[in-house]
Amino acid sequence: MPSGIFNTLGNIGIQLQLPVLLLMFLLLLRNPRTEFSSLRNTVLLYFAGLAGLLAAAPMMRFGWVDSGEITRQVSILLIGLTLIRLGGMTLFRVLLPGTGLEPPSILEDLVVFVAYIIWGMVRLSYIGLELSSIVTTSAVITAVLAFSMQDTLGNILGGMALQLDDSIHVGDWIQVDDVVGRIVDIRWRSTSVETRNWETVVIPNSMLMKTKFRILGRRIDQDTQWRRWIWFNVGFEVSPRRVMRVVEEALSRANVPAVASDPPPNCVTMDISDSYVRYAVRYWLTDLFVDDPTDSAIRSRIHAALKRANIPFALPTQSMHMIKKGEKLETREKVRNIHHRVETMRRVALFSSLSAEELEKVAENLSFAPFVAGDVVTPQGAIAHWLYILVDGSVEVVLDTESGQRRSLARIDAGGRDSVFGEMGLLTGAPRSASVVALTDVECYRLDKAGFEAVLHARPAIADEISHIISAREADLSAARDDLDQQARARLHENQHQELRTRIRRFFGLDP
Repeated sequence: MPSGIFNTLGNIGIQLQLPVLLLMFLLLLRNPRTEFSSLRNTVLLYFAGLAGLLAAAPMMRFGWVDSGEITRQVSILLIGLTLIRLGGMTLFRVLLPGTGLEPPSILEDLVVFVAYIIWGMVRLSYIGLELSSIVTTSAVITAVLAFSMQDTLGNILGGMALQLDDSIHVGDWIQVDDVVGRIVDIRWRSTSVETRNWETVVIPNSMLMKTKFRILGRRIDQDTQWRRWIWFNVGFEVSPRRVMRVVEEALSRANVPAVASDPPPNCVTMDISDSYVRYAVRYWLTDLFVDDPTDSAIRSRIHAALKRANIPFALPTQSMHMIKKGEKLETREKVRNIHHRVETMRRVALFSSLSAEELEKVAENLSFAPFVAGDVVTPQGAIAHWLYILVDGSVEVVLDTESGQRRSLARIDAGGRDSVFGEMGLLTGAPRSASVVALTDVECYRLDKAGFEAVLHARPAIADEISHIISAREADLSAARDDLDQQARARLHENQHQELRTRIRRFFGLDP
């Protein structure tokens, strides 16, 4: 009975085979999991079998009976194998995924392989070989093959076990020995892993069953995120509490891509050695493909934050050298540094009323403040009694509205007359009216209230001059925005000038 059924299937009419073959070909051609070369070769094998089947009849008619029969049986076998292959691909790659099921690749391979064996045994039975003798003989052959193919069978069984216990999935990031990458395919023999170095590593399934491996960034019922560690060292002269606070505040304001906001990055003290304190920043990476670039971005922000706070990194003891600078050399370096700061302030309109001596006095109180692209230099609403003079790079002034939207107000570039921001916080103590975000890596000089107070107390008239400059600029902007005439602009300027002058004098305690 089975023999007759499969014989009928083997000789099924071409008029039915071709439409089914065409339908499966079109469905698989549109499927992203299908390799065109494999699909093309399978279809070519089908037509090769079909050609052999059509050639068998003339061969038998011209007296080549044995050759014609062999050609016929081989062609039927080949046609059946190709139809099984196409049917398996259609079932596991088109039909089952369409119902919401995602069967693993190894299941497709095993089902098709078993169907190959059944079809081959049925064809052998049809030409006169008894299935019982085939099974008996195959048992002996199987034992011999199992002994000689231990590794291959181990890989197959390992692949089945990995799929059945749901240990790993396509898309998981794993670490096996020194290999770190993302699983792209799990086959019957091996698992393919793509690394960040644009390599594909093929790992035998038996190896995954025998050794320990890590699945990175995966926890039950949690989003994908992987904790990373960034190490740095600071000397004993700086309090660990201050170091951790400076770093955490900088990272909390930095919007670094692929860094989770919950839990937020934190800084911890990890060790105390003979010559320094060892710290680590721990953050959670949400895109495991960009580990090194994200580590670099975090390191850049740590470096900039410590520079702004004037906290030096520790040098290893074996790298320290005693260098005695001459007094003249130190004096020249200090003069050169002060001269550069004075020239920078001369280009800024806000300091145009200060004399050379006053500029030098202010320059001595400037501190260097670098920022990395994307850093929030000053957050909206913060109370900070200092201003920044932009030396290099560009920043953007943005306003966070009550509706939650962020609107760009202005762009400030280094070297201009108005390359300064935060002046109202320094002069009046007012909260920041908008945020300032670094568009590029920037370098600034920061002027605190204490560094400006001595100059202002020495010559209180500076308050009047600075308030005049700021109010004139604000009046010009208002006149342009509201189309005011000269008289209206002058009145607005005078009112703002008087109000700002009073606020500055009150903030610095200049009024008796």
